[in-house]
Amino acid sequence: MQNIKGAGLGFRREMLDELFPRLPSEVDFWEVAPENWIPMGGRYQEQFANAVCQAPFSAHGLSLSIGSSDKLDVEFVKSVKHFLDANHIALYSEHLSYCSGQGHMYDLMPIPFTEEAIRHVVKRIKQVQDIIERPLVLENVSYYMAPGQQISELEFTNSVLKDADCLMLLDVNNVYVNSINHRYDAKEFIQGLPSDKIVYGHIAGHFDEAEDLKVDTHGADVIAPVWELLDHAYALHGVFPTLLERDFNIPPLSDLLKEVRKIKQIQAKYESDERARVKGSVA
Repeated sequence: MQNIKGAGLGFRREMLDELFPRLPSEVDFWEVAPENWIPMGGRYQEQFANAVCQAPFSAHGLSLSIGSSDKLDVEFVKSVKHFLDANHIALYSEHLSYCSGQGHMYDLMPIPFTEEAIRHVVKRIKQVQDIIERPLVLENVSYYMAPGQQISELEFTNSVLKDADCLMLLDVNNVYVNSINHRYDAKEFIQGLPSDKIVYGHIAGHFDEAEDLKVDTHGADVIAPVWELLDHAYALHGVFPTLLERDFNIPPLSDLLKEVRKIKQIQAKYESDERARVKGSVA
């Protein structure tokens, strides 16, 4: 299994002509949605097999629906495990949300921030982890309503991470979006997270519906306050692998690589500080 590090980018079929024959060296790792590649064969399967030989990959799922009241789709989880093992992918992340309820929905719905929901989600996470034989990595999601809320988003997130013994994908843009929409301090939220659980990060752009309403779209450039929040996260928790998400309004690869390099520049600042600290302690 290959471990990811540095700065990453989503591996999308519509980008294949720009990516081959050699993946860009500026990108340290790539991310795929298993659902988009498990059913693929022929030319697409050959291209994907070529890609995973060139660089480390992570998997970021779309339809696990970990918070749903529906029965867990065990056969789907088994197919994900086969995909991960066959392609030597160590990390499988998903959303701390749900997208099914007596049928599949095409939106990520917020899990109620309650103690009962924590117990329900933790049980399902443990079931998934037993099948995939690796920790499940869960992403904090953007949400626009908090039905039945009894505890804070931070308390809910930390309780799930602790009780399920799973790991976290810190989506910095989602923290920013939620902090505006739900009026909390983004830096305090990030400070309250457990450093040892954060193994991976996302950064993305969003849409300004209004001054007090941001919509997580992954369809725009990353804005300055979100870059500053990523910097803040590294300062608090150390540098973690971070991926640029762009799901529509996709610009030329050269433009995406500029933002990938921006991630690497922020990471390098803290990595150089750490090298200096270690050198000083040895001297």
